[in-house]
Amino acid sequence: MKKVNYAAIDIGSNAVRLLIKCVNGEGSPEGLLSKIQLIRVPLRLGEDAFTTGEISKDKTEKLIRLMKAYRQLMKIYGVTDYRACATSAMRDARNGKSIVDKIEKKTGIRIDIIDGQEEAHIIYDNHIEQLFEPDKNYLYVDVGGGSTEINLINKSELKSSRSYNIGTVRMLSGMVRNEEKEQMRADLEALAKEYAPIHIIGSGGNINKLFRLADKKDKKQSFLPIDSLQETYKTLADLPKEQRIKQFKLKPDRADVIVPAAEIFLEIAMKVQADGIIVPTIGLSDGIIDSLYTKNRQLIL
Repeated sequence: MKKVNYAAIDIGSNAVRLLIKCVNGEGSPEGLLSKIQLIRVPLRLGEDAFTTGEISKDKTEKLIRLMKAYRQLMKIYGVTDYRACATSAMRDARNGKSIVDKIEKKTGIRIDIIDGQEEAHIIYDNHIEQLFEPDKNYLYVDVGGGSTEINLINKSELKSSRSYNIGTVRMLSGMVRNEEKEQMRADLEALAKEYAPIHIIGSGGNINKLFRLADKKDKKQSFLPIDSLQETYKTLADLPKEQRIKQFKLKPDRADVIVPAAEIFLEIAMKVQADGIIVPTIGLSDGIIDSLYTKNRQLIL
């Protein structure tokens, strides 16, 4: 089988990522897909979209320049196929569609502005079934800058897929509606009542960083106990942003969003009475590439 590289561009509310993976083939010691490049640039589009309702000219120009750079990198790595997806910030921005059209015209990169339901399904669609024990119930949670996607898996089947406009950048901007919080809480309580006990699988850069910062954890099982997450959250929340950067060696764009991210995960865990969070390193970009592999599988065998 010839070597094939796929790429995913994830245009989020906090950062814009380019992930490139190589298809190794069935039975490869490296796994079916292996990462060969990951670049993350913190444009923080949500700061504009959630407060003014549109993305500024300055950030639009930066995004265009970034897409030109990503296009060149995909050429250098010989990418066979790609998909670019924009999520919560672009969904909310009044000028989101016009920006997407401008980017395609200037760079040749076509961007799909996906809704919350599709985002949740893509996040789920990344071959995480190996994490599941068939007789247990799982809540697969991805916390982003603009939204939180929650998938309920019962007996290895996706039973519920929901998206909420509750995200880290949106929270920092003070733009999360109380009605949205109450809806998520009510939905979680209903899921807990029907499917208890529930185990949580966490996705996103913040939960990965929280896992690495926590003192008490099971590295082998990638398991973060809730009491350890609570301790880490309290330590971070009690410090000003600059001190978090210095003490924990956090990037500036991570040092502020990590606190509301912990709050969201703790809220969800409390509502479903989970004792911890499984933390594999998977996310939207991985789901996009898995979808590309599935779509093109017959062409590369």
